[in-house]
Formats: sequence, structure tokens, C-alpha cells
Amino acid sequence: MMKDMNLDSYRFSISWPRILPKGKLSGGLEPYVTLFHWDLPQALEDEYGGFLSSHIVDDFRDYEDLCFKEFGDRVKFWVTLNQPWLFSQGGYATGPGRCTGPQCLGGDAGNEPYIVTHNQILAHAAAVHVYKTKYQAYQKVKIGITLVSNWFIPLAENNTSDIKAARRAIDFRYGWFMEPLTKGEYPRNMRALVGSRLPKFSKWQAKLVNGSFDFIGLNYYSSGYINGVPPSNAKPSFLTDSRTNTTFERNGRPLGLRAASNWIYFYPKGLRDLLYIRFFFPNLFKRICMNEFNDPILPVEEDILDICRIDYYYRHFYYLRSAIKAGPNVKGFFAWSFLDCNEWFAGFTVRFGFNFVDYKDGLKRYPKLSAQ
Repeated sequence: MMKDMNLDSYRFSISWPRILPKGKLSGGLEPYVTLFHWDLPQALEDEYGGFLSSHIVDDFRDYEDLCFKEFGDRVKFWVTLNQPWLFSQGGYATGPGRCTGPQCLGGDAGNEPYIVTHNQILAHAAAVHVYKTKYQAYQKVKIGITLVSNWFIPLAENNTSDIKAARRAIDFRYGWFMEPLTKGEYPRNMRALVGSRLPKFSKWQAKLVNGSFDFIGLNYYSSGYINGVPPSNAKPSFLTDSRTNTTFERNGRPLGLRAASNWIYFYPKGLRDLLYIRFFFPNLFKRICMNEFNDPILPVEEDILDICRIDYYYRHFYYLRSAIKAGPNVKGFFAWSFLDCNEWFAGFTVRFGFNFVDYKDGLKRYPKLSAQ
């Protein structure tokens, strides 16, 4: 099916708990391998709390060292972490696992997301250091990390408070990772608002983290309107530390057409704006982009006529091309996903794939119009 779609690359993950990858070199496909897509060995979670502990850094480094050794002859692009922001935010702030609130099984949303992100960044940097010192000279492979961010638009375009809120929203989403990776420290806004709850990099750690990538993967799904809000009197939480509020409507009008999921709105211009932010970060690194669109569950004969998906990608490609002409060093683009798949909280109630999977009839697969 991939060959029929004329694909030239395929992004997939190696499962840390299983380490059972399958080669994807046949048919001219170039594998882009993600090493951590949130599936942590239960033994490490039980032993020391997983990414809540700095012990994870050495174990993650050793796991990636093994993968580099065993599969490096077939893989030309490694991704250490997939969307670490979402792992920290979803796993330790909003829950329903670890968070703050009666619905949570434990945790502290005011501290744990920052600890987990800090350890993710250090684990990433340690793995990159191992690769560059032990393997890159003869394997000639590129290694990076995949981040995720919306673009944020001031709710009131001429309101100073909302303009500053939009910058803070970027800092707490994209800058939380990009500033350590390009400057060796967290954004100034985060340091000011989070204070002592925000971990600090030692001089040695900052040097290790700064520049620890050959490319950056950037996943963009949607944008949002942002307005500033006053400090909360509630217990400190990552969810309120940025002092912002996100909405998808302005004056009663939605930002754009909504997909099946309530967090995806058509706003392709946001991809260009997110890419072209030289005033935040240097334009020296390569970016590989990904975005996605989903449908509700429909009969196969309706779902395969996915005009909206085609329109979604067409419009994003237009703005991606516009961004590239303006300067950002974009070297590739992935669309999620090849097949309909399980979508975290939504399960099998939405469809992202270019190919329809019939869950009720032996997982038969049918190419959608977008796959052609």
C-alpha cells in the first residue's frame, strides 16, 4: 500500500518495552525511527517512578545505545523523543493518571511536569551524546527530537495583555524545549512565573543540552486564540502557570473548520507562523514537519471520499511552501497517518488514516481518496 501511494519515507517507533522493530527498507522507503513514544518499561516506573527520577537518564541512554548498535546499519534518521510536551502535560498535569485533584491517582501538577520535562531533555541530550561520540562517525546518521506546538493568536489583536499572553503560551509549549536545545536554559517567562519549581541546568548539563540535535521535528495540528488572565489563587499548577486562556472562537466565530477532534481546527497559516519565528530561535537547524486531520466514524463508502482531508493538507502545503520561501530550513513533511489507528483518549472513535481500516471486518484496508 505504501508503494502504491508513492511514499518515500515512513516514520514509526521502536517500543522500548518490546524492542521488536521490523525493517522498512523495501520499496524504497527511508525509515525515520522514534525511540520513545511514551511506552516506558513498567519495571522502571515501579522501581523509581520513571521520568520523575533522574535515574531515567542513564537507563534511557543505555536503551538508545543498544538500538544504535543493533539497528544503526539500517536507520538513517533517529528521533529520541516524540512530543515530550504532551508526555509531561498529559501524564502529569491533566491526568487522569498523575495530576492534582480528586480525579487523580496521585501526583503534583505544580511540580511534576517540570521535573519530567527536565529529565526528558537530559535523557535526550545524553542519548545524542552517546550517538555522536560512538556511532555517527561511521554510521553517518542524523539524530533529533520531535516537538509539538500550536500557534497562538492574541484574542484581541491590539491588546497588550493578549499579545504578551501569546508569547507566554509559545514559551510554555515550544520554548520549554527549544530554548534549552538552542540556548541551554529555559525561557525567561517560565523562569519568572514558575520560580523555584522550575529545575535548573548545571553548567555541564547546559553545555550537553545546547545544540543536541541534527534536526528538529515539529508537529503542528492547530492554532488557538489566547488571552491573558490574572494569577490564580489556587494551588500552583502547570495548567495555570502561564496565566493564559485558550479558546477557538473570537466574537462567536470559530477559528476555522473543526475536525472530528475538538482540538483540531483548520488554521494552516499557523504552520507558517510557527516555522517562521526567527525572533525566538536561530534559523540554523533543519526542521521536519508533521500534521494531521481526523474524521468521525463513517461507513467505508463515505469515509473513503475524504475531501476535507485533501483540502486540509493542500492548504497546509500552501503555507508550508510560503514559509520555505521566507527562509526556514524545512527538509521534510510527514502526514499522520498511513492507516486509521488508535487515538489515545479517543480510542477508535476518530480516523486519521489515508487508508480506511474496517475494525468490524477483519481489519480490511481500503485506500481513501487522499491516498490516491
